[in-house]
Amino acid sequence: MNAFQAIAASGFRTVDLIIVVLYLALLIFLGLFLGRTKKGETKSANDYFLAGNTLTWWAVGASLIAANISAEQFIGMSGTSYADGIATAAYELMAAVTLIVVGKFLLPTMLKRKIFTIPQFLRERYNDGVGLAFSILWLFLYVFVNLTSVAWLGALAIEQILGLQGVMLQIGSFTVSMRMVIILLLYIIAGIYSIYGGLASVAWTDVLQVVFLVGG
Repeated sequence: MNAFQAIAASGFRTVDLIIVVLYLALLIFLGLFLGRTKKGETKSANDYFLAGNTLTWWAVGASLIAANISAEQFIGMSGTSYADGIATAAYELMAAVTLIVVGKFLLPTMLKRKIFTIPQFLRERYNDGVGLAFSILWLFLYVFVNLTSVAWLGALAIEQILGLQGVMLQIGSFTVSMRMVIILLLYIIAGIYSIYGGLASVAWTDVLQVVFLVGG
């Protein structure tokens, strides 16, 4: 069975696929459009990493929600809760308290001193070595733990929804599972507007995604 036959057998209809494609197209367009610069202008580091300080409070809040709700929660934590019970909620309850402490005590200091990242905070509070070590640690964790697990779980969900379990794609002499193809597509779609537009693209597309997350 090829991919098209598997999708047809899963119950997905043409209108469903059109909605998915339109959503992805809207997401990419919005990210590229809002991340663009005026003709003849070049993005500064402030524009790229801080969206030029133009984000509204509700956009920052929506982006925070979207950044913290992903396949980890929909699949990972939901599955763990089903197996182990309500104790799984302790992780998020602790996180809520931590965010309040950070917002009350740490964030005002960072804003006052114009500190925008935790590595920058650690460099000023301790020394360059501590900041560099923290940057390397979290870069490693995001690339090899966070992003890979989220992409894998997301691809697993898409694969099951579309009925693509076990379907293989032949590319020349190579055989690739559809799950790996989906993972690559997820990286490409997110990378197109994230790399191009920086934080502005990420934040405003997060606003769109929060609408669908909460609405769904």
